Amino acid sequence: MSLASMTGFARAEGANDALSWTWELKSVNGRNLDVRARLPNGFDELDGALRVAAGKKLQRGHLSAGLQVTRAAAGQEVRLNEEVLAKLLEVARGQEGAPGTAPARLDGLLAMRGVVEIVEPRESGGAADDLNVAILQTFDDALDHLFQSRAAEGARIETVLRGLIDEIATLAESAAVRAAERWQGARERLMEQIGDLVGEAPALSEERLAQEVAVLLVRADVTEEIDRIAAHVAAARDLLGEGGAVGRRFDFLCQEFGREANTVCSKAGDVALSQIGIDLKVAIDRLREQVQNIE
Repeated sequence: MSLASMTGFARAEGANDALSWTWELKSVNGRNLDVRARLPNGFDELDGALRVAAGKKLQRGHLSAGLQVTRAAAGQEVRLNEEVLAKLLEVARGQEGAPGTAPARLDGLLAMRGVVEIVEPRESGGAADDLNVAILQTFDDALDHLFQSRAAEGARIETVLRGLIDEIATLAESAAVRAAERWQGARERLMEQIGDLVGEAPALSEERLAQEVAVLLVRADVTEEIDRIAAHVAAARDLLGEGGAVGRRFDFLCQEFGREANTVCSKAGDVALSQIGIDLKVAIDRLREQVQNIE
């Protein structure tokens, strides 16, 4: 399976003899799958079914689903609210002859809100069930388009991720080389300092001196951290090969990357190695930013 982004957009349309409808789906990053539907009056019962359908194809992300339904003009019924019209006529008669007023016109009264109502007929029984099935099928088509959109974006993100992982691997190798070079130089400087120290304090125990030297060397050794970064690189490549919904595991791996890079920086004691550690942290931050987008 390939990687999928959590960001995408899709649109799908459907129609029957009386109605046409349009679904618009938008998804963005989210820790879990969160579906929010905007449905017209009379279609609220679709909410549960569309959540089930979304859960079958998507694992994570905030999904906004909007449904627009339009009825053909031939199926609409125009109704005159005579009670409201009568009240308006009564008010108009009461104002006749008032300064600065003109007689009320019928077209103006009919344009008043609530006078003319367009009544949408409602399907019932088997017709309503058939309509719901058709609308949900269109929603399923929109989900397919959204899945494809997210997969295409995921493929672009995967290319970026592979490049960043290669960069981290190269920096880890450079850190290993610099650590070895630094080790040799540090060893020589330490031996000189030991000679000076022994010369100034001949009563110093060689055993105690060896213990102190060992502590200093262990504190400065970054071999384990570099080895763990290399192991994390291998794990990241395995996740990319696995594909699918690996976003959470990848995010955890980025935290492990960051922990090791921080330790390398804190132990560096060397300008060149410190710079490599900083470059590692920058690359890892960029990796994590991209990982936040994958499902």
